Amino acid sequence: SKDEKEHEEYLKAILELLKKEELYAKFSKCEFWIPKVQFLGHVIDSQGIHVDPVKIESVKDWASPNSLTKIRQFLGLVGYYRRFIEGFLKIAKPMTKFTQKKVKFEWGDKQEAAFQ
Repeated sequence: SKDEKEHEEYLKAILELLKKEELYAKFSKCEFWIPKVQFLGHVIDSQGIHVDPVKIESVKDWASPNSLTKIRQFLGLVGYYRRFIEGFLKIAKPMTKFTQKKVKFEWGDKQEAAFQ
């Protein structure tokens, strides 16, 4: 939410929707009026949705893939965050070609540049 009033309106709408659908929240496990929340690898705050910095470090520390399985694992992780990576498809193309059938695994400079 951009401000407290908007936050209050969203909160009220959500609680009314839950009540209408006969779903109940355990208030002892709820947190209200917090400035940011981490959820499914994202950080949500008044500025919007961002990638969790822990996940960014995880990607930075990832060793260069040395097999098709490792490439698929890496592409799966970064693919989840593709909406935050401008030009993701173009960047990942040298690596995604290995996921096609009958393509021999040969890690070269283009793939390493895309990986970095």
